[in-house]
Amino acid sequence: MIELSQTTDGVLVGVKAQAAAKKNSLRGEHAGLLKISVTTAPEKGKANDAIADLLAAALAVRRSAVQIVAGHTQPLKKFLISGASLDEVREKIARALENAQP
Repeated sequence: MIELSQTTDGVLVGVKAQAAAKKNSLRGEHAGLLKISVTTAPEKGKANDAIADLLAAALAVRRSAVQIVAGHTQPLKKFLISGASLDEVREKIARALENAQP
């Protein structure tokens, strides 16, 4: 199960990132983290931006509501989804992963 935590600002989502992948996708769960692949190379924060874009689209929130808060240069990251509830994010991630399966 993907570990999420509610804060006063929103929900923290732990991410296992894979940059320079073949396609952009939510891949599933890895050690309690949401595994995300993006085609963008990990240069100057571009992969982090691509992950934030993908999360915003999957969660149906504004891009400005998604920001990286830890792991800027590491594959293990934390993203804050501002103004969201834990149940809402959990449900939207589950739905996005279900739709991503072949």
